[in-house]
Amino acid sequence: MSVHGTDKESYIMKKILLGMITALLLFSQAVSAAGDKKIKVALIVESTVDDKGWCQAMHDGILQANRELGGRIEYNYTEKMKPVDAGSAARKYISQGYSIIICHGAQYKNLVLDLADEFPDVTFAFGTSAEIGPKNVFTYMPESEETGYLSGIIAGMTTKAKKVGLVGPVDGGDAARYNRGFVLGVKKVCPDAKIMIAHTGSFSDVVKAGEVAQSQLAAGADILTGSSQQALGALRAVAEYKNKPVFWVGQDTAQLSIPEGYKCIAASSYVYSAVVKEMVLKHDAGIMGGECIPMNFKNGGFVFQFNSDTHLYSAAVKNAVMDQIAGFRKASAQIDWKSVDYSKL
Repeated sequence: MSVHGTDKESYIMKKILLGMITALLLFSQAVSAAGDKKIKVALIVESTVDDKGWCQAMHDGILQANRELGGRIEYNYTEKMKPVDAGSAARKYISQGYSIIICHGAQYKNLVLDLADEFPDVTFAFGTSAEIGPKNVFTYMPESEETGYLSGIIAGMTTKAKKVGLVGPVDGGDAARYNRGFVLGVKKVCPDAKIMIAHTGSFSDVVKAGEVAQSQLAAGADILTGSSQQALGALRAVAEYKNKPVFWVGQDTAQLSIPEGYKCIAASSYVYSAVVKEMVLKHDAGIMGGECIPMNFKNGGFVFQFNSDTHLYSAAVKNAVMDQIAGFRKASAQIDWKSVDYSKL
């Protein structure tokens, strides 16, 4: 029997539709099958996985992702790895069959790109970075101007001296976004506040961060903040002022639970489990990289927590912060952090 006119077109469309459905079913079956398999994930960090900051946030995120994926992740990590030394650790993991290797820090970029070219069947990741890497490299970028903005609101509404300090690592990546978000938050609620900004030049130099914090406190700042693992040194400096009204706003909720945390009004944290889960699921689907994974309040990439000591903040501060978080959850990319010019502060 022959097929003519509109009947022929209908026949062809049905064949195409059937082919698409078959392809989707096969893809779903492949992802489902992959979902039952273990996947080996390795983490390489420059500090330690209990640093109450940058490195611990990713470590905790991998552990949480493993729980949410039903224990599918076989996980290992290597600490205290400078970029010049990290290659040997990465190659060891590759030889042991690890499928995803996360080098947690923009300082590992060149190493990751070299390894990705040499080992095209392995997925690598580094961050923070908004650039799109090769097809087997994921990047991830916290839009931390949001968390910085919250810290700025708290600092601007809490400072009595109208002087606040910021101890940054370097002026780049998510640290630059956090710092500039902080400036905008302070200026929103306290336009005449003086903001002292300094960078230690290191993500891990807690001693230098402490020295910078002491200089800002000596200059009259009564609220400080900072990001990355080096910020722990600045918090320790604040904690030395036991009987003075100087306080800290954190970029990791782990800082609330340490002895120095009694000076921490509130803190935000990155939720890297969202990034890790997306990497694993994309890997299951045959996507090994070539994408940047964002983090923000809207996609669950951030959490925020006040100190349980309610005497550290007012109801007005809490309401302002919670209203802002609600706004962030509705829509991201609200903070024009690139507009901040330090030379004009």
